[in-house]
Amino acid sequence: MSSRDDSFHVFDTTLRDGAQREGINLTVADKLTIARHLDDFGVGFIEGGWPGANPRDTEFFARAQQEIDFKHAQLVAFGATRRPSTKAAEDPQVNALLDSGAPVITLVAKSHDRHVELALRTTLDENLAMVRDSVSYLVSKGRRVFVDCEHFFDGYKANPEYAKSVVRAASEAGADVVILCDTNGGMLPAQVTAIVSTVLADTGARLGMHAQDDTGCAVANTLAAVDAGATHVQCTANGYGERVGNANLFPVVGALELKYGKKVIPEGALAEMTRISHAIAEVVNLTPSTHQPYVGVSAFAHKAGLHASAIKVDPDLYQHMDPALVGNHMRMLVSDMAGRASIELKAKELGVELGGDRELVGRVVASVKERELRGYTYEAADASFELLLRKEVEGRALSYFRIESWRAIVEDRPDGTHANEATVKLWAKGERIVATAEGNGPVNALDRALRVGLERIYPELAQLELTDYKVRILEGKYGTDSTTRVLITTSDGRGEWSTVGVAENVIAASWQSLEDAYTYGLLRAGVAPAE
Repeated sequence: MSSRDDSFHVFDTTLRDGAQREGINLTVADKLTIARHLDDFGVGFIEGGWPGANPRDTEFFARAQQEIDFKHAQLVAFGATRRPSTKAAEDPQVNALLDSGAPVITLVAKSHDRHVELALRTTLDENLAMVRDSVSYLVSKGRRVFVDCEHFFDGYKANPEYAKSVVRAASEAGADVVILCDTNGGMLPAQVTAIVSTVLADTGARLGMHAQDDTGCAVANTLAAVDAGATHVQCTANGYGERVGNANLFPVVGALELKYGKKVIPEGALAEMTRISHAIAEVVNLTPSTHQPYVGVSAFAHKAGLHASAIKVDPDLYQHMDPALVGNHMRMLVSDMAGRASIELKAKELGVELGGDRELVGRVVASVKERELRGYTYEAADASFELLLRKEVEGRALSYFRIESWRAIVEDRPDGTHANEATVKLWAKGERIVATAEGNGPVNALDRALRVGLERIYPELAQLELTDYKVRILEGKYGTDSTTRVLITTSDGRGEWSTVGVAENVIAASWQSLEDAYTYGLLRAGVAPAE
């Protein structure tokens, strides 16, 4: 492991506290993969779980030390102080922490007097003895020890002198850092700053911050603690955690690096932040938050025409930083709010040359606004917008095939099952083709029929796969007289694109979106359009 400046710690607890989020259930293999991503990002410490408390975490520590060559991070084992009226050296849970082989150990300790008396069912003095004994024992065994003061802020409000006595006990026994935990997540930034400042002045201990997000202030509370003198921050990737989550690692690191000027991760690692965030989201099987600060796909997306006009002059006018610094990029969204600048910037992003033609740009703006009035949406369908843009630029629609007709049939059988069949009649490269296929629904049958008809002529289509399909019923004037919008996402194995269709029924809307998806796929593959 490379040597690191120890003056400030970025401590990640995704594998322990983050794994308590509802909907996350990590295997040992998942935890190993996430640990590799976190080490690549350059956090200083990775809390892997509670060895001895469950077999999965015990196995993780054994395998991590054999299978991962940590370049930046140290592995941390989490556990509790010894039980009341015992010795740390004789407590099996404390010794399980040593058996994990982790060089760093985090002990959770009670710092709220009511929790000591009601949850631990012991005296306030015995709780202090438990902290001293556990810390000193682990330090004597060559381990670096951090202490999490659970419910610290609530405990401080109830009994500030006792809460501070727990901090002193841990520090005096040899704990390198004492972490003040907002376990219930109820604190606000000004309160955090005031309390951390006082505790730091009164105890002299090195302090850290662990914030839950129940007030929506976990990142702000973490930075408030840093302002007050904390030099250790505990976070989770993408803010995963119990209830509403923990302080999000990526906005905290982004702020520390870019706003505070602190070098808390290795050189060049910040540019990997967006990739790491999305990679971890894939492992935990949760869709990445599109509106997450710094790393969300919408973090630097601009929709309003006023914004676009300013950005065309200088991107910094409506962006707080260069998105490339965190591995993200600026996106222009095209909608009925679009003005000329939005269209020009989007065309540049898509690589379509407009040649400074103001009349052309005006036609595109008018077309987008008219079509969005009918229910189309282009902010989520870049591929359909590019096809529309190219149609205006070239004076005709991009064409690889011409549809003569299509139909989809759903047969309701006496046994309760359904048969879905579609027939497509089309022309491609001067040849008339009639193709029929069955599917697990009418849209799937149409997709298969289109493939059957075209793949012989355009083998590139074999690489295409529909990866997402969304239907929205737009408001109509009379009862069932509504408009349907369909968004389809397609992949060629190298990237994804989205297309949109709007019609009075879902099949017709789906067909429009399918046509655009296949046309864009052929354009992307470099196939020349038909004459």
